[in-house]
This record gives sequence, C-alpha cells and structure tokens, in this order.
Amino acid sequence: MIERLECFDQYLVAAGFKNVKIVDIDKFLAGVKEKTGNTCVQFFDATLIAGRDHLRFAALNSLNAFKNKLNISNSLAMESLLYASAQHQIKDALKLLGIKPNSNRVAVLVLAETQNQASSILESVSKLLQGKQDDSVIEFSNEKVDGLKRLFQISELELEAKTEKKDAQKEALLDLIIEHMALLATER
Repeated sequence: MIERLECFDQYLVAAGFKNVKIVDIDKFLAGVKEKTGNTCVQFFDATLIAGRDHLRFAALNSLNAFKNKLNISNSLAMESLLYASAQHQIKDALKLLGIKPNSNRVAVLVLAETQNQASSILESVSKLLQGKQDDSVIEFSNEKVDGLKRLFQISELELEAKTEKKDAQKEALLDLIIEHMALLATER
C-alpha cells in the first residue's frame, strides 16, 4: 500500500518480504542504489518491526529531522533506521535493526516524490530481494513482543503502567515504541 504524506509531499511504501536470501549485503545494497538512485530506500530485519506504524513514524520523524536540520545522518534512509531503532549511533542501529546475511524476513521502507516512483522502486527492490512479498512479516505479532521489549529496553513495569486493559499489551507496547522513537528527537 502506498500512502501519501501530504505535509512532506512524499509517498511512503512499507512492505515485507519473506524467504529472502542475501549473501553479500554490500553487493546487494550497491545493486539497490544502482536501480533506485537517490530515492530513500531502507531495509530492516522484519523480526523486530512492530507493524506499519513503526515504519511510518520512523519515516515521519526522519522527514521532520531533515526539514528542521536536526538530522544525524546525511541520508533520509539512514535517518529512518536511526529512528526505527531509537538509536543515536548508526553502527548500533545497523546492529539492531539492519539486515544481515541471515535475514530471511525483510521490511522495506520507500519514500518517493510520486506514487508511480514509489511503485516502481518497490517493484525493483522486490526483484533484487528474490523473496516473496508478504506484508504479514511486518505485522506486529505476539512472537515479536519479547524482542521488541529488549530492543527498546521497555520494562514490564513501564508496559504495565501503559496498559489499561489486559488484552491491550501489544497496543501499549507500540505506543511505548513510538514514544521512544519520538524521544530520540528531543535528545539531539
């Protein structure tokens, strides 16, 4: 699904892929750069993505950081990885959420100037990933809860304080993840 981010005049694509086989990350990323040019394309280990909103808020925070000249990195794609992982250091963000040779579930974030460009970039990336597009890999499943709590250092106490209903733990966790991402901007 392609979403228009009106306040930034950009189009956002967040997609998931499974059965991905990337042997050489550097070669893969060079191939992506060759096909996509300067368009913002970022890849994430999908096992720690808390749904489409996680990627959407990372993109919005990144766009806002560049708009206000508060960005850490020189690239919108890298800035989105920093926000998605709530890290200040690129090496830490890559270690936590970046793709690795053993990443077989990959999330892709594309920010483009037109809807056609966003669609075209997703198609190119899809061919390069050699996996099957399956957006369910970015959905926030129960299997991701423990990993996300570790990644964002969210304690049971913090989660309990945020959870109003017993069955709303995932919703509360997503809210806390988004809060941690937003706090990154205030710590700059």
